[in-house]
Amino acid sequence: MAKRSSAASPKPASGSASKPARKKVAKAPTKSPTKAPVKAPLKAGPASKPDAAGEPASPRAPRRSKPSIIARGEDPGIGEHRLFASTSLSDPKAIKAFALDAARTLSDDKCEDVQLLHVSGISQVSDYIIIASGTSDRQMSSSADDMEDVGVRHGWKTFRRHDDDRTTWIVVDFVDVVVHVFEPNTRAHYDLEMLWADAPRLEWERPDQVKRNRAGLE
Repeated sequence: MAKRSSAASPKPASGSASKPARKKVAKAPTKSPTKAPVKAPLKAGPASKPDAAGEPASPRAPRRSKPSIIARGEDPGIGEHRLFASTSLSDPKAIKAFALDAARTLSDDKCEDVQLLHVSGISQVSDYIIIASGTSDRQMSSSADDMEDVGVRHGWKTFRRHDDDRTTWIVVDFVDVVVHVFEPNTRAHYDLEMLWADAPRLEWERPDQVKRNRAGLE
């Protein structure tokens, strides 16, 4: 009779337990983050010229400048003459015709030393400035009223009018044309002609006014 083999299967050592084999778990493939679609760059429109304040203007609307002070320097006690001007879309010839008519009307109203200054390209607020001296507060107020009538005749609405308490300085602003009617001493004190010394002086008199003014000088 065959004998059983005395070699037994090896037993695990005392105190040690057999560890089950770990199963490998397949990891899900990682997806790369989706990138946002790249938008095509917008086409740049026509470059707009910067305005007087250095800010680019909108190509769809007239540019507007920031408030400027016509009379730089001291305040005459009537507050700063801030004129919020916009780029005019008017015909330059029409603006000049309006300025000439306004200067002639001041002369007809007995205003003295009427000066018409062409400040386009120098001033940021207007194309023409008219300076005149009145003979009395009543005459100055009447002349300013006539300026508003001239504006209506030419289709210009008065943007702003300012009379000081003592009627020594009246400003009638039409944006493209600004009219200053002074009491003579106040005019000499603020000396706007010196402020705009680089601006050309335009001849505005009609033939009959030239004769009348020359006769008054004789």
